[in-house]
Amino acid sequence: MNVSTLLAALHQAVRDRAYFTQLVVSDQSQNVLKARLYLAPNLFVQVYRNDRFDTTNLVVVHNDRRIFGRDQLSSRWHRHPVDDPASHDFGPEGQRGVDLREFLDEVESVLTSLGLP
Repeated sequence: MNVSTLLAALHQAVRDRAYFTQLVVSDQSQNVLKARLYLAPNLFVQVYRNDRFDTTNLVVVHNDRRIFGRDQLSSRWHRHPVDDPASHDFGPEGQRGVDLREFLDEVESVLTSLGLP
């Protein structure tokens, strides 16, 4: 995953998933991308990628709090599970790398389990 492929995947997600109301790209350069996919004003998926440092952050934010996420730091992934989003899961499932499509599939399951739109 790099900035250009991630940006293309974000635009595709907006086309494929009708529940996203808006894509906001707040920072973009050759090496950095920061964007939000909004479901509601207080519910969004935030995406950050830095190619230079090989860092990816994928997080669901509700009412200004992370409720689920996955991070990649120098090719090593970990997960912030929905039952304890402040923790870091470095187990086999937590270390499994995901692309944006797979993360958004996980987000759908998380939101459904929490009764969120």
